[in-house]
Amino acid sequence: MRYVELKRKTKETDIELSLNLDGGDISVDTGIGFFDHMLISFATHGGFGLNIKVNGDISVDDHHTVEDTGIVLGQAFEQALGDKSSIERFGSFYVPMDEALAFASLDISGRPFMVFDAEFPQEKCGDYTSAMTVEFMRALAYNAKITLHIKCLYGYNSHHIIEAIYKAVAHALKTAVKENESGVPLSTKGVL
Repeated sequence: MRYVELKRKTKETDIELSLNLDGGDISVDTGIGFFDHMLISFATHGGFGLNIKVNGDISVDDHHTVEDTGIVLGQAFEQALGDKSSIERFGSFYVPMDEALAFASLDISGRPFMVFDAEFPQEKCGDYTSAMTVEFMRALAYNAKITLHIKCLYGYNSHHIIEAIYKAVAHALKTAVKENESGVPLSTKGVL
């Protein structure tokens, strides 16, 4: 079973998280409604079991809560994948959301990197700062040790752009973490 439970406590956030790559219950409470909606969509479209409880310093703003959640979720993916043998490794996906179209492509490579190309016409979606999307995705990519490319091709509603991004990344991850029958990492090096 590809399952992990993690806890991380700092002066800014207290996070409890469980992740099952092969599905399960979904429960998210970060104190930021729109962020909860994005993480629930992420888990649903990725086919992941995900439970997250975050107590963060949202009286300051949403930065620490969103970024730290990305850190812990990335660590959970990295741990749940183990030696990365028998996974498809690569995933790419387009998601349309009304007028917006987002694309994500990733490689579970052990080499963290991110390219992010999206603009957000509206600064906020509820209590979520649109610009935190790049911070979350960077924290996820670097802590999961994946190469992640994200692009919004077009769109004029920040809600739709952000939701399309989260869903595109989820579907790309769903493809990449799929198990195959090879028993070996998909690499000419023999290791990821």
